[in-house]
Amino acid sequence: MPATTSRSTIFAFLGPAVISLAVIGIVPLLYAFYTSLYFFNLTKLKNARFIWFENYGSVLTDPVFWEAMGRTFRLLLISLPLQIALGLVIALVLHRPGLGFLRVLTRLSLVLPMATTYAVVGLLGQVMFNQKFGVVNQLIGFLGVEPVNWIGDPFNAFAMIIFLDVWQWTPFVALVLLAGLTTVPGEVEEAARLETKNWWTILRHVQLPFLMPGLVAILILRTADTLKLFDMVFTLTRGGPGSSTELISLMIQRVGFRAFDQGVASAQAIILLIITIILAQLYIKLLYKEV
Repeated sequence: MPATTSRSTIFAFLGPAVISLAVIGIVPLLYAFYTSLYFFNLTKLKNARFIWFENYGSVLTDPVFWEAMGRTFRLLLISLPLQIALGLVIALVLHRPGLGFLRVLTRLSLVLPMATTYAVVGLLGQVMFNQKFGVVNQLIGFLGVEPVNWIGDPFNAFAMIIFLDVWQWTPFVALVLLAGLTTVPGEVEEAARLETKNWWTILRHVQLPFLMPGLVAILILRTADTLKLFDMVFTLTRGGPGSSTELISLMIQRVGFRAFDQGVASAQAIILLIITIILAQLYIKLLYKEV
């Protein structure tokens, strides 16, 4: 009887969460995979038919798909190292003793960018970097610099996406790494500082092993977030000018909800999910170690 009661209690607590996860996450995923096996265009529903993996073949041989993937990975390879480098510097500065109230104030201020939604960040970018009325052009105008076409130029538009992504998520990286630094035994760190004043030696041999679990979590979460980044880019550039900022998430949205080809869009989404899972497994296998 007690065992039965225990199982029913566990189900009462965990059941709603498991059911919600299944409804919100697993069921749509299964439906997307099911749809990806069909010719399923919303404008040609009478012609819907089972075509096995033809959608996957057309996606994998589509140069436009790989161009969008290339832009997405270029964003990832630029913004993620910048976030980790800047976040590590901020974490090391806040970890040093003697900052007092300034440390608390800085930690609170770091939460603000993370609390801002992607769409709002994109709208802020539009307001700040508008060529005629943007705050940034107004400021550089006082220095005698001509207004810059930040959003209308392909190179500048992509740079703005990198800048806004780094601004929004560097604080997250800093807070995670700062939490990792607090797990370093104080006596070990003190002994290391007595042995050497070289910050790189202390970081590499004393602090880095305790940072690795958090660093792997950062890599997995930020990689997944970047690969599916949509809101900020859509509100800032809508994939333009041309297709210079059309990331893979915007391409999936265009194929699924503008061309109405749900089968191909589902296949693209499943391939993106597989790539994300492979990268997560690589991070864990290559970098994660128990402290």
